[in-house]
Amino acid sequence: MRILIIEDEIKAAEYLKKGLTNSGYQVETSNDGIDGLFIAQSSDFDLLILDVMLPGIDGWSFIRRFRERSQAPVLFLTARDAVEDRVKGLELGADDYLIKPFSYAELLARVRTLLRRTPIRQQDTFELADLEVDMLKRRAIRAGQRIDLTNKEFALLQLLLLHKGEVMSRSQIASQVWDMNFDSDTNVVDVAIRRLRAKIDDGFSVKLIQTVRGMGYRIEEMLP
Repeated sequence: MRILIIEDEIKAAEYLKKGLTNSGYQVETSNDGIDGLFIAQSSDFDLLILDVMLPGIDGWSFIRRFRERSQAPVLFLTARDAVEDRVKGLELGADDYLIKPFSYAELLARVRTLLRRTPIRQQDTFELADLEVDMLKRRAIRAGQRIDLTNKEFALLQLLLLHKGEVMSRSQIASQVWDMNFDSDTNVVDVAIRRLRAKIDDGFSVKLIQTVRGMGYRIEEMLP
């Protein structure tokens, strides 16, 4: 999923970008309100993280103009902690409001919550290499061979295909397939990936499910 951070403090923006990238998200940043609004309106993002005090235009003006074209979730991240500021931000169309200084763990939890509310992009069929997946019939075929999948295996495959080429972290997979918070002591995601890989990739020269060390998993054609 794609996140845009509009934050004028460069070090803070880079800190957020590094953390969210390590969590498996695709992240872009802007340090200016006008530039950030142009980027936000020129491309599709699943979430915006927005400061209030910005050069160019402030966060209040930003969200007024942004809401004219998009309903993508917006999280205000700001040092303005007055109750009236929080109320104003939410009334202007923000989905959440987090005050600086903040815990990164809390920020990440709020990001995950907002992204879970984002409707999944719908697509009836997928083709990748010689893999064909029919979402409506819940059927997977590789090289003409029917692949029997459990409900969770199919949901996992669907999630990876919806984000083809993107790295999905274990926490993202756990929250969207099992609707649970990821526990580092739990290997449920790794076990499920291993079982799905055995059905999708074993016996085929072209491998599709890839492990990105320290980050998570993605599905993408990988030539032998």
